[in-house]
Amino acid sequence: MHITLISLDNWGLNKHIATDLEKQGHTVRHIDFNTFKYKYPSIFHKVYNVVLKAFFKTNLKHQHYGKEIIKELKKNDQIQDVILTIKGDFITPKSILEFKNYTKKSIGFFNDNIYRCPKIKRVLHCFDEVFSFEKEDCAEYNLKFASNWIYNSENAVNTDQFEYDVFNISSIDKRLPILKKIASNLASQHSKFKFIVYDKKQKDNDENITYIRSHMPLSEVNDYINRSKVLLDINRLGQSGLTFRVFESLGLEKKLITTNADIKNYDFYNPNNILVIDEKNPIIPVAFFENKYENIPDSIYNKYTLKGWTENVIFKNN
Repeated sequence: MHITLISLDNWGLNKHIATDLEKQGHTVRHIDFNTFKYKYPSIFHKVYNVVLKAFFKTNLKHQHYGKEIIKELKKNDQIQDVILTIKGDFITPKSILEFKNYTKKSIGFFNDNIYRCPKIKRVLHCFDEVFSFEKEDCAEYNLKFASNWIYNSENAVNTDQFEYDVFNISSIDKRLPILKKIASNLASQHSKFKFIVYDKKQKDNDENITYIRSHMPLSEVNDYINRSKVLLDINRLGQSGLTFRVFESLGLEKKLITTNADIKNYDFYNPNNILVIDEKNPIIPVAFFENKYENIPDSIYNKYTLKGWTENVIFKNN
C-alpha cells in the first residue's frame, strides 16, 4: 500500500509508525509539519492572528501548516491508499478536506481529548474515519477507539542494576503539585528518583525536581528510562486516555506508577506491575519495588505493538 503519515511529531514518536510500516513492506511518506516553521511577515500579521484566534477560531500558523502539507502531497506520484493524520486539530478543516484529493481514504487519530483540546471537534467531520485514545470522546462523538502504542521494545536493557527507582518527565502544567507530592513521599522513604519538568521560564527551585528549558531528545529520555526501575505516569485533568509512559513501561517490561484509575479496565492491567495511586494522597509502598515485573501474555501484548496498532487503525477496514 501507499501510505502518507501527516503528524506534528514534536517528540519524535510518530516517526516509529512510518518506520514500522516500511518494515511491513509498504511505501510510506512521513510529512512532519512540526518542521514547518511560521514567521509573522509583519507586526500587522501578528495582531491579525490574535483577532483570528479570538473571533474566528483559526490561526495563521495552522493555515500555514495546511498549505505546506498540501504542497508536499502534490509531490506524491500517485493517489495514496491511506493518509493518516495525527494532531489534525493543528490544521484547518479546509486543508484536511483537501487531503481527500490525494488519497482513497483519510483517517484521523487523536491522542488528546476534546475536554482539553476542543479544537478537535471542528475537524472530526473532515476525515473518512476517526480514532481517539479517549473512550469518552469515542462514545460521545461516535469515534473508533485506539490507544497509543509501544515504540521502544527494541530499546530494552536486561539488568537488575538501576540508577533510579522512579523516573518521570513532563511539561509544566497543573500536574506539578501532584508531582511534588509524589517526590516528597519518595524522598521521605529514601527512594532514588529523577523527575524532569520542561519549563521555559523555570522559576521554581524545588530540589526534588530538575527543570529544563528546552525539549529533551527522545534518545535522552529513553536513556533515563533504561536507567530507571519504575516509570511514573500522571494523567492530565479530565483525561483518561493512556499516555506514552504506560506503553514505554509495557515495551521495556518495567513497572508503572500511575494516577489514571481507568488503566484497571485494560486487559494488560496487573496489580503486581501497575500501582494506581490517589493523586490527593499519593502513597507508594516500598514493597511495590521489591517484586519483579510479571510478563503479560503475547496475545495481549501484541495488540499494543506498532504492528497491532496499524492493523487496527489502518488495515482493518482497508
